[in-house]
Amino acid sequence: MPHRIQEAPRTDIALMSPNLLWGLFRSAEEHGVSSADWLLGTQLTRAQIDDPGVRLPDRQTAIVVERALRVLPPSIGLDLGAQQNVGNFGLLGLAMTTAATFGEAIALGLRFTPVVGSLMRFVESAAAPGEIALAGEMIVANAAIHRFVCEEFFASCLALARGLVGAALKPLRLEFSYPAPDYAERYREVFECPIAFDQPQDRLVLDERWLAHPLSTHNPIAAQQVLALLRAQMPATQAPGETTAAVERLLRAQLASDPKLADIAAQLHVSERTLRRQLSAEGTRYNALHDRLRIDQAYALLRDRERPIASIAAAIGYKDPREFRRAFKRLTQTTPREARERLLEEAAVRKTAPG
Repeated sequence: MPHRIQEAPRTDIALMSPNLLWGLFRSAEEHGVSSADWLLGTQLTRAQIDDPGVRLPDRQTAIVVERALRVLPPSIGLDLGAQQNVGNFGLLGLAMTTAATFGEAIALGLRFTPVVGSLMRFVESAAAPGEIALAGEMIVANAAIHRFVCEEFFASCLALARGLVGAALKPLRLEFSYPAPDYAERYREVFECPIAFDQPQDRLVLDERWLAHPLSTHNPIAAQQVLALLRAQMPATQAPGETTAAVERLLRAQLASDPKLADIAAQLHVSERTLRRQLSAEGTRYNALHDRLRIDQAYALLRDRERPIASIAAAIGYKDPREFRRAFKRLTQTTPREARERLLEEAAVRKTAPG
């Protein structure tokens, strides 16, 4: 993807698959609850939701989800996600089955998520040696539906992954940024792995060795054909979050040098003012992104017991370790040393846990 970002209006972007709303309406029928008011004022129709070829505006989709959650069971996100399979991902799911390895399939999924349309997307996250981490990012900032979107997205993506490589696939752990719900045991049933709540990010962490796992459905000729179809279906309009993703990619590669907004804007060939406006339209700020990526990388490095705190500070762009400690405490309400102790304790528990 080229780094030059073209300005595009943030509104009126219709990228969402109707599959999620279709599942919610079906669930309302199964549970005997009314969905009569879900579409009021959204300009959406039930006919659109029943048409798999339609793409819905993200903000209106989020409104319908919020209304649905008022009457459906609290665990509905996990329930819907666990029911998904490769076929539910349409052309993207087909393309992923033709990949040579699970790693190549993941790369396709990350690249062509807009073809499917979702309220969340995966981005690569800093991980400890031997691990791969994917962090979930909301397309539309909406705290009222955040937990549901995480549950449905992570559960459906894991169902897809197991459809590709088999039921033996189990994450090393799943991390969620919100408190444990009353039905936390349902998480363990669906994901079959250690679960941690109140974490810095919503993340899926896998053993890196899964990336090389060959797919029995690999077909190089079909892969080229499906890839061409995917490229043709990629939205011509700038997708929500594209500016944020581009900035994140550049920041991750340059954290140690502490790049400023002006540096990143120059690399994207836009003015500081334009970049600031584009990030704001996607619901974020440069400083917030920079802080989050620093903390994300810090957590990954803190898992190394032997690495000095000063070395971690330098690796993420802090010249003075004291400045790093103050920033870490401000952003996480804990010190780097305390965070390291907790991470190492959790790792020890996972290592001794049965299964």
